[in-house]
Amino acid sequence: MTTILDVERIEKSFGGVRAVQGVSFSIEAGEMLALIGPNGAGKSTCFNMLNGQLRPDAGRVRLLGQDITGLAPRRVWRLGVGRTFQITATFGSMTVRENVQVALLSHAHRLLRFWRPAPEHFADEADALLARVGMAEQAERACGVLAYGDLKRVELAIALANAPRLLLMDEPTAGMAPRERVALMALTRDIAREQGIAVLFTEHDMDVVFAQADRIIVLDRGRLIAEGSPAAVRANPEVQAVYLGAGLVHG
Repeated sequence: MTTILDVERIEKSFGGVRAVQGVSFSIEAGEMLALIGPNGAGKSTCFNMLNGQLRPDAGRVRLLGQDITGLAPRRVWRLGVGRTFQITATFGSMTVRENVQVALLSHAHRLLRFWRPAPEHFADEADALLARVGMAEQAERACGVLAYGDLKRVELAIALANAPRLLLMDEPTAGMAPRERVALMALTRDIAREQGIAVLFTEHDMDVVFAQADRIIVLDRGRLIAEGSPAAVRANPEVQAVYLGAGLVHG
């Protein structure tokens, strides 16, 4: 298998708080890797060092062998890293198709010719992405009127617009109904395997994590305390202690 992301002993401190302490892991093509931990574990800090929002104090981040440590988010995105966010970020007054077209235009880095209206650019490509995420029939609707679960699917299509090799998903099912959560992550898993995309996601819904992740890494107070298959992580005594009463250790 091809290693898409290789993270080597990254660290980040804020004043006297060591938010991330020497964390290392890797992700293979087509793999779904869940990053979990209690509040304050360092998940968001770790996540933000991978796409350039934060620069590590130490360590290295490599994408397909290329050192991307500390590169700006836009440069990281252009190298093939897509991202979704806990709170959806779409243009509410624009149609579903237009939102995806904007992402495709940005990826192509194309300057629009004044005699050609923007909605004509990449319409077919946008429709193909929307079909893949089950949103083709709503292409003409404004994003501002969509149900939240549908917005999450549009956001996934936008994240796929730059043909990513790595997809970072921050709390992708937050605010969704249980059935929608399962459907979105199953769709993501299918796309990842079809296209060889490595997916790293954070998630508080342990049912989603154990059902969809191929592997799980667990952070606690900035340290990586466990890594392995869902079954191995569930049986880990230290993980059980960290999550006792939080629903991780049930059968």
